[in-house]
Amino acid sequence: MRVVAFGGGHGLSASLRALRGCGEDLDITAVVTVADDGGSSGRLRAERAALPPGDLRQAIAALAADRAETRRTAQLFQHRFAPDGRDHSPLDGHTVGNLVLVGLMEQLGDPVSALDHAARMVDAAGRVLPMAVKPVGIEADVRGADPRRPDTLLTVVGQHAVAVAPGHVEAVRLTPADPPACPEAVAAVEAADWLIFGPGSWYTSVIPHLLVPELAAAIVASPARRLVTLNLAAEPETWGLSAADHLAALRWYLPELKVDTVLADGAAVGDPEPVRRAAESLGARLVLAPVAAADGSPKHDPAALGAALVPVLGASR
Repeated sequence: MRVVAFGGGHGLSASLRALRGCGEDLDITAVVTVADDGGSSGRLRAERAALPPGDLRQAIAALAADRAETRRTAQLFQHRFAPDGRDHSPLDGHTVGNLVLVGLMEQLGDPVSALDHAARMVDAAGRVLPMAVKPVGIEADVRGADPRRPDTLLTVVGQHAVAVAPGHVEAVRLTPADPPACPEAVAAVEAADWLIFGPGSWYTSVIPHLLVPELAAAIVASPARRLVTLNLAAEPETWGLSAADHLAALRWYLPELKVDTVLADGAAVGDPEPVRRAAESLGARLVLAPVAAADGSPKHDPAALGAALVPVLGASR
């Protein structure tokens, strides 16, 4: 069964860890946003003109084989150089995996080849691909981004700035508006049995995939079934949006999108009826399952999420 998961950051990592535990008969491809402009990724993007590697690195680490040597390599990829209290070092804040990926991209001259090589280093249970072959920007129209002018609509530029901006996001877009999609990602979508969206930051990790024209066209045309996994709590970029509003946003940005299943945690959505109606408007059925981490944090537990995914992915049409 060929599964393509879209997203970025911790949400995609949780989804990939869940899928990795669903059985060896899954052929997993992660398609990752390439808009990050903060932290180590932002610095490498600016200094080396590279695809921002952070979300790509996290996806590779999430798919790493569960053996001592591959776990160690995955941990090395995730290791972040912290200030040691002495003079500032250019390494401060960088992760080893980010540096490795950028080095491989420069050596091999191709981000897909670099990602495939890094995946082999951890014997990854799947492939990691960028959604576009060039870095993209994100900008959003946000009402109330300036707390002193709560009714004013301002344009906020940059993925990190959009993710943390106060106020209400009224529109989000990519710059450039028509970035070249990764051909391998398009091919994976065309051949998939399931396409999985979320969990993750809705405006900066999930919806961007719907804004790459060639990738969006492939998503609409694909014969695959489609699954949306809802978040457990609102984030700064989605304050004020209900679970049903998250689903409505998908349709707003890709009106032709049809969904087969919406997966949500019953405790997180509260009254399920608005979510059920929103799911039905996309052509989907709502599945409620306990997928939250036991510590009460708004994070998905990969084992619980995997247990919820198994019957969904295995269901007949």
